[in-house]
Amino acid sequence: SYVRFDIIRRIMTRFFGIEVVMVMGITDIDDKIIKRANEMNISPVALARIYEEDFKQDMAALKVLPPTVYMRVTDNIPQIISFIKTIIASGQAYATSQGNVYFDVKSWGKRYGVLTTIYPDTQDEEVDTDKRHGKDFALWKAARPQELSWTSPWGKGRPGWHIECSTISSAVFGKQLDIHTGGIDLAFPHHENEIAQCEVYHQCEQWGNYFLHSGHLHVKGSQEKMSKSLKNYVTIKDFLKKFSSDQFRMFCLRSRYSSAIEFSDESMDDAKHLLQAISSFVRDANAYMKGQLVCDPVREDILWERLANTKVTVKAAFADDFDTSRAVAAIMDLIHHGNRQLKAVTKDAGSPRSSVVYGSIISYIEGFFNALGMSFGKRQVALGGGDSAVLSNVVDELVRFRTKVRHYALALPEEAAEAVPTEGAAGAKGPKQEQKEKRQQLMEERKPLLEACDSLRRDLAAFGIHIK
Repeated sequence: SYVRFDIIRRIMTRFFGIEVVMVMGITDIDDKIIKRANEMNISPVALARIYEEDFKQDMAALKVLPPTVYMRVTDNIPQIISFIKTIIASGQAYATSQGNVYFDVKSWGKRYGVLTTIYPDTQDEEVDTDKRHGKDFALWKAARPQELSWTSPWGKGRPGWHIECSTISSAVFGKQLDIHTGGIDLAFPHHENEIAQCEVYHQCEQWGNYFLHSGHLHVKGSQEKMSKSLKNYVTIKDFLKKFSSDQFRMFCLRSRYSSAIEFSDESMDDAKHLLQAISSFVRDANAYMKGQLVCDPVREDILWERLANTKVTVKAAFADDFDTSRAVAAIMDLIHHGNRQLKAVTKDAGSPRSSVVYGSIISYIEGFFNALGMSFGKRQVALGGGDSAVLSNVVDELVRFRTKVRHYALALPEEAAEAVPTEGAAGAKGPKQEQKEKRQQLMEERKPLLEACDSLRRDLAAFGIHIK
């Protein structure tokens, strides 16, 4: 979800010029944190800070942009208490003798369920709590013994889950929120309850304009989502030991953000092959522009038209509920047509190169993926760290050296073509025969050079570096 919504945020800012103010709530106190902190014999706040920093490091490793502001629940307890008091005063919440506060879902009537069409008059489940109705949800939870708590008008306790997000978003955005994001499993009850709380608090008809829900990530062959509670997950750190962040981002780009997506080694390999195809095209186009790749004359008019059409298609796809799969398909189609005209020839006919059109295509493709949090061309070859630039330059020099050796091996010197027998020599061979034998001799001598060039080409391909 974080990568998918990071892509959407980048699309809004980079392709549509929309200024995005993003707030991320940090739930730094809940039942799981309290339980785990007790097991580790440390304070829940200290454990929450460890989790928070670990999360931020994982997001940075996945190239997810940080929000405009992080808001911790524990930093907003007074605001949360004030928010709850306002809902009680409006008649939509009640405190119990046990020190809990609940939102009264039935009192909100048909206004509840606007997002997921779950209504308060549907059958309640059996409840063995101090709630009035089964669908009522906690705004404030009375503290248990030895549990971290705060003083409130209803006794010591801590906030419920849903009220945290409502208070934090309202503190920044007031009574109107443009976009709320989250996994599809948060639509109910979390987002539904947030809507109810905020519309009561702000006395407004519509608090959130758009709710974007991402589909679940499934393990291949399973209908269950990947999650920590089901113990069928891969940590981000372990994942990045095997795959790159760009691979995962391409994996996400190939489907709509709202659709479920199946994770497997095969799907990650598919993403890797796409990255290699794009990188290979960028390298070949660069080589063509530098004169290192000799091709037949290029039909510039076709490529300019393809580039213009691609730009229109990509913008339309992004405007259609952020359809990244259609946008990537358009980019790959542009690369296909660009590659069709980059067919290497052994003899340079001296025709002018169409460098500008390929430069424009490279610029657009790299700009497209860079805007979405990825990198291509020389940067894709580098493995990261301080040696990236050095490694990239080494690869460039290696490819350049191979090109020179191959050109030398394929080119015949002037004397081979102009070999003439000594005049009057007995049994002299004809000029054509001697020229042919000279050519064959040179080709035989240079055959190992060509074989070495081919071997290097195959070896580099294994590392994702493709040479035409």
